[in-house]
Amino acid sequence: MGEHSKLLKCALVYDFDGTLAEGDCAQHGLMPNLGIEDVSEFWKIVKERSKNDDGDEILAYLGLLAETANKKKSNELSIDNLKKHGKTIPLFPGVSTWFDRINEYGKNNGLYVYHYIISSGLEAMIKGTSIGDKFRQIFACKYHYDGDGETPIWAAQAINYTTKTQFLFRINKGIDNSWDNMAVNKFIEMSEREIPFQRMIYFGDGDTDIPSMKMVLLQGGFSLAVFDKNKWTQDSTQRKVEKLISEERSSYVVPADYEEGSQLDVTVKGLLQLFKRRKI
Repeated sequence: MGEHSKLLKCALVYDFDGTLAEGDCAQHGLMPNLGIEDVSEFWKIVKERSKNDDGDEILAYLGLLAETANKKKSNELSIDNLKKHGKTIPLFPGVSTWFDRINEYGKNNGLYVYHYIISSGLEAMIKGTSIGDKFRQIFACKYHYDGDGETPIWAAQAINYTTKTQFLFRINKGIDNSWDNMAVNKFIEMSEREIPFQRMIYFGDGDTDIPSMKMVLLQGGFSLAVFDKNKWTQDSTQRKVEKLISEERSSYVVPADYEEGSQLDVTVKGLLQLFKRRKI
């Protein structure tokens, strides 16, 4: 604790799907095991339900997953099985060693680096990955279960593109939970908040990250738009990057390559040096 108190605290905040891991992570193990073969049809039903209910798409998604599992009398949504599926999620190059490397770099430069996830993915799947223990907090979707953690009863947490922003304020104020609304709404002078936005970097890959990227930028922090370099030649990838730049959502655009010496690695180290120099 004494060592930490001497270091400037900063936060690296990540989306998960398409940012640290390749593609939509539920498609790698969970959906096939639930018998969902036509993923596009699944998402079509999700969108139709949210529109017909005038409701939230993420809640419709979580509901349809649970409905599918219940119809098949499957326990694929149990906490243990979700963690098992998490082990199969492919991570981008360098991600598995990124956190220890950047933590060491931070400490060598007078910074204590906290890592966070804010994701619409499933919390238990993220926890099941090889990097699941690298985060101070994982804010992601999850179910409330029956007593043995086997059967999902209802959605306990649903995070969409705009609700992501509330968790940035929880990080800013040092609140390590999703339930304490009094704490997140309590007035705290900017100078007294645990991690200033000016020492925050948000990593995201697309439209669902735009509100968070923009908010971190407006508060004096930085946002990194990352993209799968294997998909760079696709028009959709280039249009997405072009849009993020033209609408001033992102500070930098880098390939999702977390290896030492990569463009992303050098960019983040440069920003950490900026935090050190500013001492805000």
